[in-house]
Amino acid sequence: MTAIATAAALTLSGCTGSSAAVPFADSTPATIEGNVSLWHFFTDREAATIKSVVEDFEKANPKVKVTIHDGQDDEKIAKVIATGGNIDLAISGSTDRVGSFCSSGSFRYLDDVIARDNVDMSQLSETAKSYTSFDGKQCMLPMLADVYGLYYNTDLFAAAGFTEPPKTLSELQAMAMALTTYNPDGSIKTLGFNPLMGSYENVPIHYAPASGATWMENGKSAINSDAWKELMTWQKGFVDAIGYDKLQAFTAGLGDEWSADNAFQTGQLAMNMDGEWRVAFLADQKPDLHYATAPFPVADDHPDLYGGGYTSGTIAGIAKNASNPEAAWALLKYLTLDTDALVKLANGIKNVPTTKDSLASPNLDFPPQFQTFLDVVASPHLATNPATAIGSGNQDTLSTYWEAYQSGAGGDLTEGLAKVDTDIDNSIALSTGP
Repeated sequence: MTAIATAAALTLSGCTGSSAAVPFADSTPATIEGNVSLWHFFTDREAATIKSVVEDFEKANPKVKVTIHDGQDDEKIAKVIATGGNIDLAISGSTDRVGSFCSSGSFRYLDDVIARDNVDMSQLSETAKSYTSFDGKQCMLPMLADVYGLYYNTDLFAAAGFTEPPKTLSELQAMAMALTTYNPDGSIKTLGFNPLMGSYENVPIHYAPASGATWMENGKSAINSDAWKELMTWQKGFVDAIGYDKLQAFTAGLGDEWSADNAFQTGQLAMNMDGEWRVAFLADQKPDLHYATAPFPVADDHPDLYGGGYTSGTIAGIAKNASNPEAAWALLKYLTLDTDALVKLANGIKNVPTTKDSLASPNLDFPPQFQTFLDVVASPHLATNPATAIGSGNQDTLSTYWEAYQSGAGGDLTEGLAKVDTDIDNSIALSTGP
């Protein structure tokens, strides 16, 4: 058992029977003091950044002592909260968990203390507020954002005579086909872009903004729509143009996404969809690679959507069992709304900051390729997915069908997506009850 697992096991075994949750005060306390337990998933360099920012908070609030538990994933956090464990504030890396965290009561709703303290929520985009709320109520706050775009190898582009990135899906496919090379046996040597769903960051939710596809409408799954059909028809045509079996064989031989052998970093992929964090990976693992970034291409009949993209991010909330909710709330506001703290977090972790003031700060320190993601997060066409009680269940259901569809085993697309909607609606109904 690892040190982290051992610590989690000890915490779980010793945290049952906790006293009732301490409520927020009716008015803003004059002073903040006491101990705060902060749990988060970051490790190594990123955990060191969190620690440094927390130390800044402690200097500004000398009567507060923060105990940090790093390397704690969502499952551990949920179990410790469920068993009455000592968590005041928790940071999660998955917006997919907001629905389950909030609907289960694991995290406190924050609307009352937001109003009590006159928190300026206009600093946050509507998208960021939406992926940290559930059922119309603010349950968590965004700390940093992940934003997706297109990475492209400028050396391979130049060799093929390309000077600009693709802006439409048809341009993406045409350029990818021109950039693809083959071995003597017909297998793929270098792939212009991998359209295979399930490869690296190729999941439905990251593609949805390209056609304006949405997930829910009036509380029901809305995937059986023209926007989703347009995306899936294009993607399957792209897969068929290269060959499903060839793509499967090529993809199976690629290095792990999170290793130095990532296929974009090795030059096996000329273009790739990825998040802003890849800029830091490239600086560390492949500093000699010549590349640029751009917003992900959009459907040919939706050129107005270009410049947008998908976002999710790091989220933080106050546990239902918090023994010092006021100090936890003060720390939460600092980590998510203080400009200097957010700039320091963004520079250290290499994610996109989430307030208007932090995005405009001259102290942000990123290479030129990062600007794309700052532009995308400011776009009116930034998109995310709504929180549901089934977490990522709606995405998983669509992904399963889409992967079958791209292989030729999905049958009629309209009928298939109708069943996807039915399955998602049934799952939500079972989760929320009558």
